[in-house]
Amino acid sequence: MTELQTTPAVPAGRAPDTVKTAAAVVLTVVLWASAFVAIRDVGHTISPAPMALARLAVAAVALTFFVLLRHRRTPVVLPARKSLLLISVYAVLWLAGYTVALNAAERHVDAGTAALLVNIAPLLVAVAAGKVLGEGYSRPLILGSLVAMGGVAVIAAGADSQRDWLGVVLCVLAAVLYASGVLVQKLTLRAVDGLTAIWLGCLIGTVVLLPWAPRLVAELGAAPAGAVAGVVYLGLFPTAIGFTAWAYALRRMDAGRLSATTYAVPAVSVLLSWLLLAEVPTVYGLLGGAICLAGVAIARRR
Repeated sequence: MTELQTTPAVPAGRAPDTVKTAAAVVLTVVLWASAFVAIRDVGHTISPAPMALARLAVAAVALTFFVLLRHRRTPVVLPARKSLLLISVYAVLWLAGYTVALNAAERHVDAGTAALLVNIAPLLVAVAAGKVLGEGYSRPLILGSLVAMGGVAVIAAGADSQRDWLGVVLCVLAAVLYASGVLVQKLTLRAVDGLTAIWLGCLIGTVVLLPWAPRLVAELGAAPAGAVAGVVYLGLFPTAIGFTAWAYALRRMDAGRLSATTYAVPAVSVLLSWLLLAEVPTVYGLLGGAICLAGVAIARRR
């Protein structure tokens, strides 16, 4: 795998680019882990496609504000046609398709199980990026991925044996859509900055899901305030902020290596489920989570 470029010297008082990238990775992991818990909580009230529509619409509004703020003195310039096509593809695959599939899956499996099943995606990304994007296969990436997958397997060994297989299939579908979206987004970010890419992606994803707008309005009208707040949280934090942080890091890291860091998501999801949903983690969950984190540390080595 190609190595990260040496970070140039920066003025005193400014964090090195590598530190900013690491902070973006940590922020993404925490926010995406929280999304599994929020989806599980809201999913009993709002159905999968309307929830995805609301989430992307909230994110699109928030990101439009930030884009206009950044361009308050300069006009907003749309990317070239080829870049817009790539943004549209990953918006449909990842932002819309993945989100709907995950929302549907969490109606059948708990948040922790969904998180660990979806996290076969980083391995799919690492394998595909090595060939499709020419990133190659470094020893730390391969070893770290195997160790982290071992952690996922340990967590899975302690999962409920009666989990719904429809939920499992939907989680696997979500993982495939996630991996495909990451690869397309990596190509997009070669010509488009992260904020613009995720902003346009959320706008396009919102348009794709507009057929479910009437159902969303009806469900929001009957939903409790907590469910509405949960949808707003999903749009602002895991989507608007989380995906922007992810795009920032993806533009500065190999797709395979960055995706390997999301193996930490199941561990964080287990902890958040424990704190917020009163789901006490098992010994398998704690041990598997520690192994996941060790795998992430190995995969991020130069």
